[in-house]
Amino acid sequence: MNLTPPLNTAIHSTDEWLASHARLIVNSFHSLTGQSLIDTSSNNLVTALDTAPAVIVSHGTQADPIFNYANQQALQLFEMDWTTFTQLPSRYSAEAPERGERERLLQEVSQHGFIKNYAGIRIAASGRRFTIHNAIVWNLLDDKGIYHGQAATFSDWKYL
Repeated sequence: MNLTPPLNTAIHSTDEWLASHARLIVNSFHSLTGQSLIDTSSNNLVTALDTAPAVIVSHGTQADPIFNYANQQALQLFEMDWTTFTQLPSRYSAEAPERGERERLLQEVSQHGFIKNYAGIRIAASGRRFTIHNAIVWNLLDDKGIYHGQAATFSDWKYL
């Protein structure tokens, strides 16, 4: 199973890659937290993730990780389309003063597998700032334990 997204983001949303990535997101979350991220009774995890009421995002394993997934709620909150979002280094989701804290958080997730109750300030494409609360951030690990990046979910945010 190839979990590396195609380099051309115009074809990034290919059905095969998206289905594999959806399974990776859902299975990693359950494996690490013991909880269900979404209702998995649906035969279509891609649609279930995409239409979930919570924000769900992920980034890859690059030295400067780039977002490789965002559901509709995330795209709306960050005010971006799929192509723009999936070309964005994930550090740019936070303003410069917040990036040090964000980096510390990601290191903690790398060491412990996941964290709960994360809070921070993020910024949309328009410059609109918002706080996130009670976020869960976790490592994306396949069934062989291979690391594929990190993901986050939250449904509690407030515009500043």
